[in-house]
Formats: sequence, C-alpha cells, structure tokens
Amino acid sequence: MNVRRSAAALAAVGVLAAAAPATAAGQSPSPSPKVAVPSGLYGKSDPTYDGVWRQSLTLVAQRTLGYRPAAKAVDWLTGQQCANGAFAAFRAAPAKACDAKVMVDTNSTAAAVQALKAVGGHDAAVGKAVAWLKSVQNKDGGWGYSPGGASDTNSTSVVIGALAAAGTAPARVEKAGRSPYDLLAAMSLPCDQAGGGALAYQPDKKGELAANADATAAGVLAALGKGFVADAGKAPANDACAKAGHPAPARIADNAGAYLAAAVASTGHLQSTLPGAKDQPDYGNTADTVVALAADGRTEPAKKTYAWLEKNAGPWAAQSGPAAYAQLILAAHAVGAQPGDFGGTSLVRSLDALGPAPAMDNATHGTKKPGKSDGGSSFGVWWFVGVCLVAGIGIGFLLSGRKKRQP
Repeated sequence: MNVRRSAAALAAVGVLAAAAPATAAGQSPSPSPKVAVPSGLYGKSDPTYDGVWRQSLTLVAQRTLGYRPAAKAVDWLTGQQCANGAFAAFRAAPAKACDAKVMVDTNSTAAAVQALKAVGGHDAAVGKAVAWLKSVQNKDGGWGYSPGGASDTNSTSVVIGALAAAGTAPARVEKAGRSPYDLLAAMSLPCDQAGGGALAYQPDKKGELAANADATAAGVLAALGKGFVADAGKAPANDACAKAGHPAPARIADNAGAYLAAAVASTGHLQSTLPGAKDQPDYGNTADTVVALAADGRTEPAKKTYAWLEKNAGPWAAQSGPAAYAQLILAAHAVGAQPGDFGGTSLVRSLDALGPAPAMDNATHGTKKPGKSDGGSSFGVWWFVGVCLVAGIGIGFLLSGRKKRQP
C-alpha cells in the first residue's frame, strides 16, 4: 500500500526509471525533489510519482485514528482531480486544465476515492472519480494502471477498494459480462501448481501465472470487498489452499491468505524482489500482508508478522516517509495494536510531523486526554478500533514500491 504498486505500474508504461519511491526494498525517496513540494502535501520527497498516493494513504490513516485531516491537506488532494474525475500521480500546476499530456491513472484515482470518502463531504468528487473508473474498465472485468492498459491484480484490487468505499458493489460493476472478481479468479493460481493459492500480477508473455506476494496481499483485501482499512475477520474455512475451478471471492481470499501465511511463517516477513535488493526484507509488502492476513481471519500469523515489523521497520518508515507510516498504522489497526507505541516510536507523531497538523474529530469520536499509547501527541490521539472506512496496492497496496516482478 505505499509507493510500490504505482512504481510497478509506472514501469509497465515505461516511465519508472527515475521513480524515487522504491520503498519496498527500503531505499529512501529522492532527497532532491525535481518540483516544489506544495505546503499541503505530506512528505518532502519528490511527489512526481506518488503525490496523490501518499496523500491518500495519509488521510485514510488519519481518519482511522480518529483525526480530522487539515483542510489544507484535503484541499490539496481535491485540487489534483481532473475535470473528467480522474487523478494523475501528481500535477504540479493543478489550476491548469488536464489535457492529453496529463497521465491519469486508475491507482491514483482509486486511492483518492478511498481518502475523500473517508474524510467525508466530497461526494461529488467521489462520484466523478468512480464514474471515470467504471468508464475505463476492461472487458475481462479488471483494470490496468493506465486507461486501456492490460488488467493487473494490483490495479483491479485498489479499484475494488474504491468501489466498496463509495458504496458500489464491485460484483455489479461489469464490462462484457465480467466483474472485477472474474479478473481475480483468472489471476489465482490453482492449488496444485507452484505457489498455489497466490495471485499473479499479470500473466507473462506466454500466458503463464507466477505467484506474486504483493499482488496476493492486494487480492486478499479486494476479494473480501475491502480497501486500505480492514479489521480482523473470521477464521478462514480452510487453513490450506482448497481447490476450486473458478473460485468465488471468499475462496480466492482464503487461498491467498494461506499462501501469505506460509510465506511469512519462517522469518516473519517477505523478502524484497526488487533488482539489487538481495536478501533485503520487503517492509511495505510485509505491512500489507499483515492487513491481508488479519482481514482473512489469520490472527496469529498477522500478529507475528506485525511483531517483526515493530522490531525492524522503524528505520525504513523514517526513510520512506508518509506512505510508509500510513501503512504501518493500518497494519497496527488490523491487529488491534497501538500505533502510538511502535517499538518505542509513535507512528502517530511521526506521520503528523510530515505535513499540516490534523485535529481530533471530537464530533465523531468524543473527547479524551492523550495517554501513553498516543506517543504524547499534542492532539490527543489514541487508538480507535473499528473506525471510518470501508476502504486497498500494494500495495499492500499504488505507488507502493509495488513491483510487478514475480518473487
């Protein structure tokens, strides 16, 4: 769910060479932004490839904590929308009308939908964005990163999260008789194959599927009809992969959850598959995996994996910025942990420090004095369970360092 999904998708359209946020492998974002970073945007790194994504994740995380995001932060996000409802990764001159040169994409648009629905009061913007997403659905029921691009699991999953957040049943959004769940079923590996239960990002040039942990984590949440935010779900019907010819969404989620549980069983984390990242943990996709496992009712592996993040992911988040902190906050939410005490660090204060200060939404959540679990936040932040979003790549899960390579 950070910069990985989009980064991978950007690679697919041939523009990733300079993408700063390859955070899945722990690399720090570009220290020298090529464009000025607007005051309403969270983070100080170059927003060219992940501005809307990181802002959306931040707003979702704040609402999940019980914050009311700063008006400046919300206004920045709404100002990025094009007249047709779509969003690009970043528009340096939002006052200028979008033209053919503006590279709008499904991931940024779907992430913005989830964020704007979470903060409330932006139904018109949400409606236009959802209408645009429906208009660019592919005939296989899914979505690619770019309009008209080949469908992939990550993009389809983040759009499913947006549809669910907006109150639209994903199963009823069809093109040529196929829904996004048909695309997920097509990307699900049969139990008797290598990586059985996992989802592929896309078929390779020969039409073969290969397990992709990033796509699998995104697919679990999508199959469950969820987006970026998820509470702990009921225990799965089967601990292991169960055969099904054309698996239903619940079966897709359970089989994918079984794959992820096995993938983190020995070390507590996923390994990065980015070029040059030999033997490096994949922190971002591991955080996404925590959310996916918890949503699928696999409580113990989710908590074990979160515990590993607590011990090891602090430096990665400090390097990577707001999307990383948001991912960890959402992972904490999924397992019922305290984001104000993440291995001795407050994820809440760390995220707040990267942009315009939010406030506690007393109208929604009541008033309460800050406690130790708040990390001393001056806004009285504490952990709220079961808040806000019906929220989704990967990302896990857009510009999540999400790479489309097969692990």
